[in-house]
Amino acid sequence: MSRSLKLLAAGLLIALPACYHAVIETGLPASATVIEKGFASGWIYGLVPPSPISTMAQCPSGVSKVETQLSFVNQLVQFLTLGIYTPMAIKVTCASSGRSAIPGAPEIKVGDGASPEAIIDAFRRAADAAVETHGPVYVRF
Repeated sequence: MSRSLKLLAAGLLIALPACYHAVIETGLPASATVIEKGFASGWIYGLVPPSPISTMAQCPSGVSKVETQLSFVNQLVQFLTLGIYTPMAIKVTCASSGRSAIPGAPEIKVGDGASPEAIIDAFRRAADAAVETHGPVYVRF
């Protein structure tokens, strides 16, 4: 066996069990509710992505984290179908509350029953503060 063939075989043994894994975190605190789909159907090497997962009914406070993964089994199915069928595992973790905050970010408070003019003024002040600080400004009702 030639040296290049041995290197190719070693590279395949290292690469084949590898998994593609991506995580998106929203900053919201996680709850115990998790939605999993082991074989979300994608097509043509992922050019046609899987259908969206409807989470609104199960995650009323929003989503904390989304994980996508091409496991070894998913990649094997993709290989056996010559890339026509490309399944992917998707895991969605619901949020326990609907507010994400950046500590220390400025906050502008608007009282209950504020007039439309007061609300517009609060958003103008928030926009000005965001431009000055180059960061988020919260408007709290």
